[in-house]
Amino acid sequence: MISRFSKAFVAIVFGLFLIGSLLLLHPPSRTYLDPWTGDMFGDGGVEKDPHIYTASPSAGVHGGVIMSKLGNATAKAELGRSTWKLLHTMTLRFPESPSEDERAALNNYFHLLSRLYPCGECAEEFQLLLKKYPPQTSSRRSAATWLCFVHNQVNERLGKREFDCANLDATYDCGCGDEPISKPRTPVGSDPMDLEVDPSKDRATGVDMIQGGR
Repeated sequence: MISRFSKAFVAIVFGLFLIGSLLLLHPPSRTYLDPWTGDMFGDGGVEKDPHIYTASPSAGVHGGVIMSKLGNATAKAELGRSTWKLLHTMTLRFPESPSEDERAALNNYFHLLSRLYPCGECAEEFQLLLKKYPPQTSSRRSAATWLCFVHNQVNERLGKREFDCANLDATYDCGCGDEPISKPRTPVGSDPMDLEVDPSKDRATGVDMIQGGR
């Protein structure tokens, strides 16, 4: 006669086996919390269905500006400085002899940026520059020099100083190479690639600085 303990043991084993079988047949779906509505949704996003959006990876690269105008001047300036820093570092780290896939990736990146840049009016200006001066992606030097030229086009329109693109490699180092950087770090506010900074004005207020001298 089977004891009560044996019956309980068999029931537990059977229950674990049943649960394991259900998990194998129906793997648990990951769920996430929508921070705006508090609703739970799974891998398909708030649309519930992961198969709704079926566009190819190249779709959406070209098109009109998506974002609206950015009215906050301070936010616009900070966004511009950060974006130029990212783009210059990216082109200066681009391969010397890129593959066709790598060239396409960089070209598409610039065009996607011209659509998704958070400052709508800035994005429109960048799109005009891309049409007039298409991205150069044949090498690291061509990409970095092209971007510096485009940046100077923006600076000229804004009445800012021009950067010498001939000394681009010599004056800028992101510190992310394989070899350690021997020279001291560039102090904050004196980065030669921060083309948005005007050394004659106070960074916080924009007021003209008092020039010292004898």
